Amino acid sequence: KLHSDLDKGVGTVKYTLSGDGAGTVFTIDETTGDIHAIRSLDREEKPFYTLRAQAVDVDTKKPLEPESEFIIKVQDINDNEPKFLDGPYVASVPEMSPVGAYVLQVKATDADDPTYGNSARVVYSILQGQPYFSIDPKTGVIRTALPNMDREVKEQYQVLIQAKDMGGQLGGLAGTTTVNITLTDVNDNPPRFPKSIFHLKVPETSHVGSAIGRIRAVDPDFGKNAEIEYNIVPGDGGNLFDITTDEYTQEGVIKLKKPLDFETKKAYTFKVEASNLHLDHRFHSVGPFKDTATVKINVLDMDEPPVFSKPTYTMEVYEDTPVGTIIGAVTAQDLDAGSSSVRYFMDWKNDVDSYFTIDATEGTIATNELLDRESTAQYNFSIIASKVSNPLLTSKVNVIINVLDVNEFPPEISVPYETSVCENAKPGQVIQTITAADKDLSPAGQRFSFKLSSEASNKPNFTVHDYRNNTAGIETRRSGYSRRQQELYFLPVVIEDSSYPVQSSTNTLTIRVCRCDSDGTIQSCNVEAIFLPVGLSTGALIAILLCIVILLVIVVLYVALRRQKKKDTLMTSKEDIRDNVIHYDDEGGGEEDTQAFDIGALRNPKVIEDNKIRRDIKPDTLRFTRHRPPAEDNTDIRDFINQRLQENDVDPSAPPYDSLATYAYEGNGSVAESLSSIDSLTTEADQDYDYLSDWGPRFKILADMFGEESYNPDKVT
Repeated sequence: KLHSDLDKGVGTVKYTLSGDGAGTVFTIDETTGDIHAIRSLDREEKPFYTLRAQAVDVDTKKPLEPESEFIIKVQDINDNEPKFLDGPYVASVPEMSPVGAYVLQVKATDADDPTYGNSARVVYSILQGQPYFSIDPKTGVIRTALPNMDREVKEQYQVLIQAKDMGGQLGGLAGTTTVNITLTDVNDNPPRFPKSIFHLKVPETSHVGSAIGRIRAVDPDFGKNAEIEYNIVPGDGGNLFDITTDEYTQEGVIKLKKPLDFETKKAYTFKVEASNLHLDHRFHSVGPFKDTATVKINVLDMDEPPVFSKPTYTMEVYEDTPVGTIIGAVTAQDLDAGSSSVRYFMDWKNDVDSYFTIDATEGTIATNELLDRESTAQYNFSIIASKVSNPLLTSKVNVIINVLDVNEFPPEISVPYETSVCENAKPGQVIQTITAADKDLSPAGQRFSFKLSSEASNKPNFTVHDYRNNTAGIETRRSGYSRRQQELYFLPVVIEDSSYPVQSSTNTLTIRVCRCDSDGTIQSCNVEAIFLPVGLSTGALIAILLCIVILLVIVVLYVALRRQKKKDTLMTSKEDIRDNVIHYDDEGGGEEDTQAFDIGALRNPKVIEDNKIRRDIKPDTLRFTRHRPPAEDNTDIRDFINQRLQENDVDPSAPPYDSLATYAYEGNGSVAESLSSIDSLTTEADQDYDYLSDWGPRFKILADMFGEESYNPDKVT
């Protein structure tokens, strides 16, 4: 209630209200100044309101007093229950934990005013989950309530937690949440074999390293606490086997470490121990975390291939061993109870295997060809053995044959030497050091000896000095050598080896005489250097050779031009420069030569039909008059020939010589008939060539050649 001292109660004062919630949450009676709440209030929504009030004169509307501010506080009541904002919860605790082991702390929040009454004082309790867990009523910490809780018995627990305000008193509001608690595993259980003896059957043909069986120990623990390591306890047969752990199934995989043989031993017995890898020292008092079982393995008899007595065979043979010589043998046996016979044969892979043969029954190896160590020093091939009773069962062994060296090659100079001696050399001067090489496989300590051949030892030019370390020096025996007298010296050197039998060879050294200075440095060994003292320098010799080459080139050009002139075309006519006769050097075989070409292509088909007489030879007795077809039948051909004659007479670009075109078929009714003498059926004496003069100036040469002596050229038009 608001009241002004100026208010006399006569209605002259008016009260106004402004600020938080004025008009919406709170209202004021303008006459009495009473303030009322017009709706419900929630402290959790707004705990207080700040308002301003003023007294105003009703008539003048002016304030009677200054504006005053006041605060309205909302008093809390217990209208909110505690809430677990983070629930539901998930927690874990190791199994076998002692009583009071910490699990989790929960927290509930109450929206009521914690400073007013007990509305916000929360107390925690367990509604579900006893007697396994407990909770602190004030802090909400959850702990274990029972000892030795075993994960293998029960792993999951669900605990229901309640939070109640008003200090847990009657009438307080409560909230709940769920806590899911899991017991985590610890290594509290040792591995155990489900049975004490495991029986396995293994074929004797099992390969080394292969898995022959599996055994398993059971561990109820989980994860790494259940990881098991298997070991074979040393004892009977344990050295033939090995065991490893399958990391996915935790099974023990037994593998074969050595080959089995039924004929040698039929059964093996050994013990296997299973133990945990990760131990927990808190549970050592429970006992040893391992278990032992017995494994019995029975070997099954199988039909096996033959077995060689050695894994590989190495033999030696001299390279000069005769063909068919036995150099060794291989042996294989059938170890099965039946003991079948064995046959041997070579595993043919290449041509090298043909150098040797093997006896199929005895297994002896002999040479099949002559061997050469220098060509092949070692042979490597395989021998296969098979059982007679079962040829499909085979085994293979590798055979190495080393070819031993025989001293068959003489030593020779290792490299070709270019030896020279100065003209001013002195006696005893070493001009070359030589070494030798032998194609044979030289044994350790083999020595080569050097000496001059018998025919050269008496000459006073050079000698050989053996240094006895497989080298020798070439020394001069006199002073002064002249290139003018002798440019080259050939020195035969005999080289012997120290093997048996002794081999020797004669090697010829070529020694060239050279011009040297006073210090022994070679200046020239060339042939032209011999002429230098005469007075001709190298430049003069080059100039002389150049002149000789130029003269030779001039002579060659002259001869070529002469030959070119002989090939020029000859002019045979002095009267008409356009008439040329082309000469050919190809001479035919005459009239009797009927094989060089087909003469039938030049024959007149009409004549062939009318007369079957050969036209390629001259008739002896027959005489025929020249046949002239009727003019009316030759009109087309005559017009064509006259047209071509007219075109060539007036054409300035026509060639200035007679052209002869030969046709296989000339047509019927030609005025001139055939121009070929081959097609003529009469002799030249009976022919009349007067008509050639009627053909114009282009046929003048032919008219002169075949016409009468009384032929008058002036009559030609």
